[in-house]
Amino acid sequence: MRLTAVSTSSHEIFGAPCWVSLLARDLGSAQRFYGAVLGWEFRPTHLGHGMMVAFRDGAPVAGVGALGGSADAPVLWTPYFAVDDADVAASRIRERGATMAVGPLAFGTGRAALAADPAGAVFGFWQGEVVPDWSVGRGSAPAWLELRTRDAFAAAIFYGEVLDWGSERPSCCTVSYEHAHVVLRHGRDTVARISGGALEAAPDPEVRPRWHVHFRVPDLEAAVEAASRLGGRTASPVQTSSMSRWVVLADPEGALFTVVAPQDTLT
Repeated sequence: MRLTAVSTSSHEIFGAPCWVSLLARDLGSAQRFYGAVLGWEFRPTHLGHGMMVAFRDGAPVAGVGALGGSADAPVLWTPYFAVDDADVAASRIRERGATMAVGPLAFGTGRAALAADPAGAVFGFWQGEVVPDWSVGRGSAPAWLELRTRDAFAAAIFYGEVLDWGSERPSCCTVSYEHAHVVLRHGRDTVARISGGALEAAPDPEVRPRWHVHFRVPDLEAAVEAASRLGGRTASPVQTSSMSRWVVLADPEGALFTVVAPQDTLT
């Protein structure tokens, strides 16, 4: 995941989100879709042609790669959390009744793994160098991450025990309960939120437990139009707050993501 000569160790941001990625069946189609909808440019990595990094305004945003293995594997956006030791994180996940899906495996400058929490929400973790200056809520990184699950409190305990949230170690993440949500902060940055109410076996993937990635766009309607034109669809009504408007979109392969725009784009 090395992008520049400057790097930050996962030891400095352990427990916090450090990247988001999508594995697509058709990598070229995914690049065209997200380039048009989110204004991204793509550059190859040292990991080969099957893995690209998306940039916006010259800064890295996310990874988009080619999905290997079973054609039945779901296409979805996945957050990765920084850990000190991938083997320890994997052991903690298994001990708590959750599922290790892939890894930990050597990957570029570190080790990566995919897992599913006890409710079935997929997430990843990463041991190694992380992208410098990439932090949820700032710059080109996603606006925010949200886990929608059945029991927010139980989920917070699981992730806290696996990722050392709320420990007394320097640079750890803090957890608080605010307005019916569990809120995760790293330093002064709000980096994730956990909300309850999702259904474990709901036929609609929008209400199943999963991590939602929210990306900023300057114009909500333009993003929706581009998505529809390139084979995507809207997966929720437009929602509004005093500061922003957002809508869930599905890409042509069914991966769900949210676009959020400033409220002043409304005319």
